[in-house]
Amino acid sequence: KVDTIVNAGGDNDTGIDLSTNDQILLKVANATKLTMNSTGQTTIVGEGGTNTTSVQQGLIKAFMDLDGQSTISLNNSFNIASVTDNDTGIYSPAVTSIYANVFYGWGGNGEHPSATYNQRIPHCVADAQTTSSTKIMIGYAANNTAEDCEHIRVGMYGDLA
Repeated sequence: KVDTIVNAGGDNDTGIDLSTNDQILLKVANATKLTMNSTGQTTIVGEGGTNTTSVQQGLIKAFMDLDGQSTISLNNSFNIASVTDNDTGIYSPAVTSIYANVFYGWGGNGEHPSATYNQRIPHCVADAQTTSSTKIMIGYAANNTAEDCEHIRVGMYGDLA
């Protein structure tokens, strides 16, 4: 049990002082499990026990579960400011915290429970991605037909600005 952490310089700070460009290493059984540097970049040992994952780059940056039938509404979301209904099966989610550039990715699926084959695939609409929004078409892959779906689930990945 520790009430106060004192750095090597003798400062009696509560917390950990990184003002001298130190880094935090969390070791278990003499093996480093977590590293955080003075800029906040954090890596942690992954599931396999040896490879590390960047916490900042390894996390989803936005997601949505959108009801795209009749009046669109977000069932659940993270970092989604709004969604525009452009046309049948075509939506533009706008993020609250923008991306550093247009080179971010996303993926997801759609669910159309009244259809015989209910899984739908989201497609990128060419040249429609900006740092603050993207445009997706959700539809049946066999004939590339756009459809309004009950659940459109999209996760977005990339570096935030």
